Amino acid sequence: MDLKRVHFILDNKEKCDVFYDDRPVWIQGVDSSNDIAKVGFVDNFEEKDVYIEDLYEKNLFN
Repeated sequence: MDLKRVHFILDNKEKCDVFYDDRPVWIQGVDSSNDIAKVGFVDNFEEKDVYIEDLYEKNLFN
């Protein structure tokens, strides 16, 4: 994923399924200077700072 896509997801009201390490996450914020996003994991209360390039959306058409 790239920074442009992350900003689109944050600014858009549509639901987007975003994943990190095969776990669903929601993006809490972005540090554009370091290309790092703060994410929260959907399956528990864990939070983590991750590189934006490590976030991805699953292709539903596979």
